[in-house]
Amino acid sequence: MLVRDPTRLFLLAILVTSALCVHAAPLPPIEAGSVRFYNIADSDFDVYSRKPAPAMQRWMRAHYARMQTYEPYFDSRLSWYPDAWVYKDSYAIKPHWPEYAEHPEWVLRDAQGNELFIPWGCANGRCPQFAGDVGNPAFRAHWIESAKAHIARGYRGLWIDDVNLTWRVSDGEGRFVQPIDPRTGKPMRLEDWRRNFAVFMEEIRTALPDIEIAHNSIWYAAPAGNVLVERQISAADYINLERGATDPGLTGGGGRWSFARWLAFIDSIHAQNKGVILMEYSRSTPQREFGLATWLLISSGIDMLSSDELSWTAPDSFWAGYTLRLGSALGSRRRWRGLYLREFECGYSLVNPPEARPVAVAFPPGLRRLEGTEAGTITLAGGTGAVLLRDCASLQQAGTHADQTSAQLAQP
Repeated sequence: MLVRDPTRLFLLAILVTSALCVHAAPLPPIEAGSVRFYNIADSDFDVYSRKPAPAMQRWMRAHYARMQTYEPYFDSRLSWYPDAWVYKDSYAIKPHWPEYAEHPEWVLRDAQGNELFIPWGCANGRCPQFAGDVGNPAFRAHWIESAKAHIARGYRGLWIDDVNLTWRVSDGEGRFVQPIDPRTGKPMRLEDWRRNFAVFMEEIRTALPDIEIAHNSIWYAAPAGNVLVERQISAADYINLERGATDPGLTGGGGRWSFARWLAFIDSIHAQNKGVILMEYSRSTPQREFGLATWLLISSGIDMLSSDELSWTAPDSFWAGYTLRLGSALGSRRRWRGLYLREFECGYSLVNPPEARPVAVAFPPGLRRLEGTEAGTITLAGGTGAVLLRDCASLQQAGTHADQTSAQLAQP
């Protein structure tokens, strides 16, 4: 039926969009000051997941809100950890897979007909994964059927890697090569690459409406407000930001690669009521606290924090900072004396952006650092942060120190 009335067209568009967006909700909201930890259960973690005792199984369920897992290894472990997400790359085709031999047309190629790769792990003129053509409907349909088979084994969701809405196609040396679009025979346009990905992610969402979906995507893939990136975000429950706040590419100021722009991108995800996973690659204790402090700045109550550092995420060495419970946020983050500050019922998060000058702040008695020492005077260099704790019992009794600290932090 042809609909000409603009109002009816608008209402029809709302109904169609709503139908596409009906799917399982992510984790229910909790207090923004309570850390939810997302564990990466890769091969290094096998020593803990291979055959854990019942007590260890209970510990994992209590401390890991979700786990990123790999099949078929984890299939037999879903009985004791049912909150697992299964890993699946969005456009990888590996040379030993049957798909490679059976569907050579699914691999992107350059103008000379050479096969192209995902630029990761490249050496000696080869990379481990060919770049699949997500613009090919048959490739997408096959991928979705494979994902359905994974989910049928009992996984709660999908962690989809390489949701790249900017170019990530290379030769065997990892150098960017613009692929030929098989549908036009001409060099593929970036806008078409993005559109193919947005459509693909929407098809996955529609085909799997009752599971949790996370996209590992690139935060700077397109200018703010790009409609195709917005569509991609809408098709997920969570956006995973690999490297988190400790990404060495984040800069100061307000430029394209700045920490401020990165925070604004997270705000745009929250504006769609989607969660964020900050996947930290920190390697030092100061970096680890910076990652936690930044996560507290952005926490909306549905977000998760992750780290790939097994030495402080494993069951026998789990860092106490990942069990933090600061209660409800008493507002959103704000700038204060050159720092970012956010206040919670039971403490504060302070962050000095990358490349910023050092800032020294003196605090009255009653606040302590994560390791238990008195806060006193803290000097935060650029790219560092601090989490300060206060006695919630004193807070509930309107203690003098808590009042004094809040008054101080209210000053510009």
